Amino acid sequence: MPKISIVIPVYNVAPYLDECLDSVSSQTYQDIEAIVVNDCSPDNAGDIARRHAEQDSHIQVIDHNANQGTHLTRKTGVEQATGDYIFFLDGDDALKPTMCEEIAEEISKEPADILHFGLTVVAANNLAESEKDAFESFNNAPTSPMTGEAIVRNIYDESLGHHIDWRFTQRVYRASVLKRAFSMMTSARLGRSQDGYECFVTSALAETYRPIKHCRGYVYYYGRGISGTNMISAEKYGKYCDQFKADFDAAYEFSDQQHNDILTTCAEGFEHKATEILANDWLVRVPADEKSEAAQQMSNVFGADITCREIWRFIRDRAYSFLDSHTVPQQGDSVYVWKQIADEIEDTGRPFSPSERFTSMRDKAMEHLDYIESRALKEQYSKQRIRIFVTTHKEVDKPQSDILQPVQVGPKNTRFTWAFQDDEGENIADKNPMYCELTTQYWAWKNVDADYYGFCHYRRYFDFSGVEHKENAYGEIMDDYIDAASIKRYGLDDESIKKAIAGADVVTTRWGDLREIIDGYGSPIKIYQHAPKLHLRDLRHMYDILCEMHPDYKADADAFLHGHRSCFCNMFIMRKDIFQDYCAWLFPILQRFEETTDMSLYSKEALRTPGHLSERLLNIYLMHHRRIGSGWKVKELQCVHFTHPEPRHPLERLADEIDPATVVPVVFAADNNYVPQLTTTIYSAMTNADPDRYYDVTVLQKDIAWENQERMRQFLLGRFNNMNLRFADVSREISGYDLTTSNAHISIETYYRFLIQKALPFYDKVLYLDSDIVINGDIAQLYDTKLGDNLLAAVHDIDYQGNLNMNDGKRLNYTNEKLHMKHPFQYFQAGVLVLNTKEMRKAYSIKQWLDYASDPDFIYNDQDVLNAHCEGRVVFLDWSWNVVHDCANRVANVFSFAPNDSYDAYIASRKDPKIIHYAGFEKPWVKPDCDFAPVYWSYARQTPFYEQLIGKIISPNTKPVGGPKPPRAVGEDNVLRKVVDPLAPIGSRRREVLKSFGRAVRGR
Repeated sequence: MPKISIVIPVYNVAPYLDECLDSVSSQTYQDIEAIVVNDCSPDNAGDIARRHAEQDSHIQVIDHNANQGTHLTRKTGVEQATGDYIFFLDGDDALKPTMCEEIAEEISKEPADILHFGLTVVAANNLAESEKDAFESFNNAPTSPMTGEAIVRNIYDESLGHHIDWRFTQRVYRASVLKRAFSMMTSARLGRSQDGYECFVTSALAETYRPIKHCRGYVYYYGRGISGTNMISAEKYGKYCDQFKADFDAAYEFSDQQHNDILTTCAEGFEHKATEILANDWLVRVPADEKSEAAQQMSNVFGADITCREIWRFIRDRAYSFLDSHTVPQQGDSVYVWKQIADEIEDTGRPFSPSERFTSMRDKAMEHLDYIESRALKEQYSKQRIRIFVTTHKEVDKPQSDILQPVQVGPKNTRFTWAFQDDEGENIADKNPMYCELTTQYWAWKNVDADYYGFCHYRRYFDFSGVEHKENAYGEIMDDYIDAASIKRYGLDDESIKKAIAGADVVTTRWGDLREIIDGYGSPIKIYQHAPKLHLRDLRHMYDILCEMHPDYKADADAFLHGHRSCFCNMFIMRKDIFQDYCAWLFPILQRFEETTDMSLYSKEALRTPGHLSERLLNIYLMHHRRIGSGWKVKELQCVHFTHPEPRHPLERLADEIDPATVVPVVFAADNNYVPQLTTTIYSAMTNADPDRYYDVTVLQKDIAWENQERMRQFLLGRFNNMNLRFADVSREISGYDLTTSNAHISIETYYRFLIQKALPFYDKVLYLDSDIVINGDIAQLYDTKLGDNLLAAVHDIDYQGNLNMNDGKRLNYTNEKLHMKHPFQYFQAGVLVLNTKEMRKAYSIKQWLDYASDPDFIYNDQDVLNAHCEGRVVFLDWSWNVVHDCANRVANVFSFAPNDSYDAYIASRKDPKIIHYAGFEKPWVKPDCDFAPVYWSYARQTPFYEQLIGKIISPNTKPVGGPKPPRAVGEDNVLRKVVDPLAPIGSRRREVLKSFGRAVRGR
């Protein structure tokens, strides 16, 4: 029996095999055997091996009848080996003559189950020397002797932070351990990362490990075979992915067989590290025009989470290289191409649960990209010679302009990468609570070079359009949003800005007559005097400082403070020399004021006094230079004030850990006044909801107070863990439309249902419910209604059908002539709808829906619109899903006129209503003993808004406000309540009689 066996798998290595086998025959140590396993190589490698075997008795050849891959070829060699120790030699590598002698000496000196030797690396196929050196350095890095589970853990357990390679051919193995390992390994064909798997199993079984990195007789040709950097196709990359997946599966199977949690952790480490190696092939070896397809191949095998994580790793690293070099990538750079690929894979790979590794990698990459884009944007900004700085302390919409440049001020828990910061360079950022937007002005003065310097606020801009716009009593144009329309309307683009200020030395807001605006106080000093949180003594103190430091400005200060004209908002644009002079004049005055004024007990608003004073000083400065004839050409522009500059945040799909098959998207529409009713409706729905389904509840609104939103979240999410609750502001979507309602009990919110198809673009089907209903059934059953290509599902409208059968014919004529319905009795009630939003998007745009709804001649507003435009594409639901209550005896007076079958179906549905709809003007909170009122109150009294509903009965005009409510006058534990409640339940007619009696007794 030889001391050492060398197993040499052979496949397509004929050009290198002579060198390999010659190096075996040239060994100075002869107690060896070399087992060449010819894996059915299609070249003449088998003939070369047999020739060497004939010339050297140490060499024997074994032939496979069919190609089986390297893993099984190694297994054959191990099974045939007879030596005490075994190592592997690839057919395209070689050994130095003393390699086996050095190994034998180390075995004799201190035997171990695994001896880890070093490498001599040779660059092949034009491989860069730097890459060769890095590879050699890594694989020859020193390691320490180990025993037991530390052997496998130090290679694979990520928590240990070690980076020991798993090159299977870089180790000598005790034959008994290696044979046992291969007997436990998979008999399936493996591929690209088989070394990692084979090393994993063998290291798990080994008891002792010793490094002998000084032995470097193995000559590894880096760049030959699959270790090279030659390009591969997307198809071949897909095969690599399959091979890696097989290796991972085999590793997990082995760890499962051992029932060892540590091995499972190591298998996970193997998967993570090997996936990075696989992804590196995507980066280096897949051509750019095939990268997208290759990424899809990887996603098909490993899923979007793993694939995108690796691509985000490359994005992170490349983005960081730009940050590190202080450069900016060109448009079309691979960093942006890869991001597009990652986004596409993420989108097409849904649903998937993003792992922490994925999320952290993407977040860090996006952070780098944000800084890169910020740097690029700032470089672009710095090229402008007209620079108008827009001060902001929060995220806002901004016109797409290179001249209008945002500057972030105030606390910076999150630094806006899209803005300059006032704490960069020489600055007074820490004075922002006192100086307000002046910290931007100071920063620009000290750090920016431009021909023109200008200043606006995130909600106030100059109107550069040249068109006269209507102003309010304070001299401002009022508008809602900073969007494409308003940008065009007010000329907030570079060309308009340049045109507006051309030839001007100074641009200000309009000088207004204070006798006509600002409440008619008449003069700046009077306005300051009437500011409730400011102190007139500060204005006088500033005046004294000004007169002392600049006596020639006294006449101008007097003229301004006691005059009738002023420009406002501290907004201006100045030529460079004027701006520099102004700042050199202004800031020392404010500094002197700050040094000589005790503001330690000032309110938050009073603390901003230096900012308020600067607005007055600007006027004085301009008036002074007008008086002394500086010859400046001053231009006045209107000021536009945007009430909603905050950016629109679209709704996002649910987190991927929520199984989409269980999700029921539900949409309501409400305003702040309807919060108690809305809460009651949602509570009733969730009380009867399927615990195995997940209800994604969205409320479309424009004015629900934040405190009410929070109370609803705390109440509902605290009781139901299978729901999500979010509020979407739809103000922008309905802005500009003349939406009115024809009935006092119908609110403008009824139109919001038209917005659903846009507000929730990630759902193809949505359940819409009115907020004046209670739900006794599981709405998941309603949502599961099959729609086909129909636009919606709804219940017939019994009220409308009754009106259609009236002898006067008015409703029938209306339906035929106004709604143009071919089948009037197919009219549905729109308070409960299952919407096929996928088909609705194809049929009508949001603009079309709202244009239709702007017609004031409809009786039932949006309900009429839906009926007119969805006829013929409606699935009709069972009547029990929308049981309209008997409002003002309409069952007898109207419903009974409906067709017999409809009326009978409606009456039957009242016995077991899944949804009760309090349509019409009689609501439980208006008429507490109306039809089905006890059902309503059984849900309502469980909500935190119950008292508000009761308050509506007592005082119909009462509106909900935020914050907790005072306790009931008669508490739950009061003896009187325990007697009265059973006899006269809240909401009953008997209760109302008792309340009336009580009020009479108390003299009310």
